[in-house]
Amino acid sequence: MRLEQLQAFLSVAETGSFQQAAGKCGVTQSTISRQVQGLEAELGLSLFHRTAQAKLTLGGERLLPHARKICQTWHNAAEELSDLLAGKQPELCVAAIHSVCAAYLPPVLQRFCRDYPEVQLRVTALGSDRALKVLKDGLVDVAVVMNNRYFTQAPEMLVEVLYSEPIEVLMAANHPLTEYDRVPWAQLIAFPQVVFKDGYGMQRMVQEQFGRMGAKLQAVLELNTLDAFRGVVRQGQLIALLPHSALMEARGDRTLAIRPIENNRSNSKVSEIASSAASGNWTREVVLVTTVDRMQIPPIAHFWNLVREFVRPPLDLVTIEKPKELIL
Repeated sequence: MRLEQLQAFLSVAETGSFQQAAGKCGVTQSTISRQVQGLEAELGLSLFHRTAQAKLTLGGERLLPHARKICQTWHNAAEELSDLLAGKQPELCVAAIHSVCAAYLPPVLQRFCRDYPEVQLRVTALGSDRALKVLKDGLVDVAVVMNNRYFTQAPEMLVEVLYSEPIEVLMAANHPLTEYDRVPWAQLIAFPQVVFKDGYGMQRMVQEQFGRMGAKLQAVLELNTLDAFRGVVRQGQLIALLPHSALMEARGDRTLAIRPIENNRSNSKVSEIASSAASGNWTREVVLVTTVDRMQIPPIAHFWNLVREFVRPPLDLVTIEKPKELIL
């Protein structure tokens, strides 16, 4: 059973004539007759009495309401998809990590709402792993997160790197680790830590890093907001390993201190274990993610381009290459 057969059947039923139905559908009468005959052959009974006026048989009367419902459902679906391609979707859902929501998204959201006032924008702050999971499940349209290749390597995913940033140590202003300009790993692992809750990419990243080092992570408290991290850390000996952009507000707080992590290891046992696993800068990669099919939808593509335009590396991480001296 094909849609055009049902449409031909409805046209004949509504006009009472194969000839008039052909004119209504913009095809030849033989085409209408062939479509109705094919439908009758498939159903195994006649749908019309072939008299001066085409009248419905008992089978045709039973089929009529179902045909109308099927054709109307198809019309509604086609219209909805046409509106979607025209950018007339009712809402756009975004999931982003907390640091991006606070520091980078406001101008993106303002611009998008101006450009698409009829689209309801819904933004949820989530941990990276959770955000990628709901994107994969189709619950959000776009995610701005810390990269997790377990989710983003799928062929249907479209991923663009926005920036990379170092992981730093947040502590109280009077914490013992403030004596270091760059905190050695051997000292870092000796202190209890505040970590993000399960589902946040930073928790996974910290755990994996300590695992590669063969060191034990003393995670004594789990939180899920940056305000809570600052409030807890300033009270005592707890420290937190957080990305650079998550520490913007902390930099102006005199009760807190921030230190980078030392790259060069000493000859301690911990350093020997970590030398290959934790060499170089420890950074996280922030990415923009959606699915390939969603980029066909104008509002989603527009939001994607706005994020690419506005979400850039923090200025203090951008290194400007000095011009080389001219040797005469």
